[in-house]
Amino acid sequence: MTLDNFEFQIAGKTLKGQYYKPVETLAVVILVHGMGEYALRYERTVVPALLKSSIAIISYDQFGHGRTEGKKGHHPGYNYLLDSIDQMIEKAKKLFPSKPIFLYGHSMGGNVVINFTLRRKHDLTGTIATSPFLELAFEPPQWKMIFGKIIDKIFPSMTMPNELDLKFLSKDQHEIDAYKNDPLIHDRVSTKYSLELMRTGEWAINHADSLTTPLLLMHGTKDQITSHLASEEFAKRAKELVTFVPVENGYHELHHDIEKDAVLSQICHWIKDHITKP
Repeated sequence: MTLDNFEFQIAGKTLKGQYYKPVETLAVVILVHGMGEYALRYERTVVPALLKSSIAIISYDQFGHGRTEGKKGHHPGYNYLLDSIDQMIEKAKKLFPSKPIFLYGHSMGGNVVINFTLRRKHDLTGTIATSPFLELAFEPPQWKMIFGKIIDKIFPSMTMPNELDLKFLSKDQHEIDAYKNDPLIHDRVSTKYSLELMRTGEWAINHADSLTTPLLLMHGTKDQITSHLASEEFAKRAKELVTFVPVENGYHELHHDIEKDAVLSQICHWIKDHITKP
């Protein structure tokens, strides 16, 4: 395996990334992390599984996260999140010429990769989304939504705690403890970030029937953070191009839950299956 770090510029900010190259490369995955976390968190589970299957990985810290420059929990605009993927696709083509390219996003990253797949011109071979933020699994208090919309108009970069209940991340207590003790993880989110994820998640569901790229969509049926029912609705509207896998009793972070080996094996098999298809 080869690991190299890199930087790239978008909206006047420096974003941090890295790529992992196996001995033999069959395909490349662009990995997009979730809210509050960062790309290197995937080195314990997702990265080794993909490398073992001869799949290269390019990952990066999104705006407001990890080692990327800027205010924690805030971004300069949703389109810049999509622009980041455009740049990663170009990097993938330079690093791994002629190899099939897949997107893989979790939670907030799932929202971003699904919206990119629907909204932007591309030649992706496929997209994977786990526990995508299309809708929340709970109804936010009405006062908080009203307050957020007001703040979004006058101070959109203001951040607040995301009030994430960590016990719903995973059924593995070791994973919850690791999350709590990770100094690069934060609980901040701006009104701009959260409201745009809600809007773009709803937009994605309403435009699911325009999907033209194969999509593997996996969601735990016990996810109390993002809605597995919204993922199911997306799959129904998109029809035959979506492989929807409801993970029975799965929590939010499927790649860190007790079902992780089966989940990651299915992802790798799905990628390989779509590499060989015409």
